[in-house]
Amino acid sequence: MKNSLKAALLSGFIFPGLGHLVVKQFRTGIILILTTTIGVIVTIAGAVTTALAILEKIEAEDLPITMETITSAVHQAMASSGNVVLNAGLIFLSLCWIVGVVDAYRVGSSIDGQK
Repeated sequence: MKNSLKAALLSGFIFPGLGHLVVKQFRTGIILILTTTIGVIVTIAGAVTTALAILEKIEAEDLPITMETITSAVHQAMASSGNVVLNAGLIFLSLCWIVGVVDAYRVGSSIDGQK
């Protein structure tokens, strides 16, 4: 298997930065791994904050916990502008993933061309 394909697949399907480690681009790989990990943490923190706000709203209104109640509360929470952290985390995470795959393929292609 070519280095470019192997690096792109590892970065795309497992975690961004792993493809760089395979093609011995350790600094870039570690930077991508760390930035993507930060994106994952921010996204999870935003999702947990939103989930807790939904739970508090349901408890405060003393509503029965049914799928209909939860769905309605989720739709109301997602319509509000309070999800800036969650949206920013998702965008940042997506960008890290795309950059990781494209750059891993680029670096792998240059290595393949040298052989």
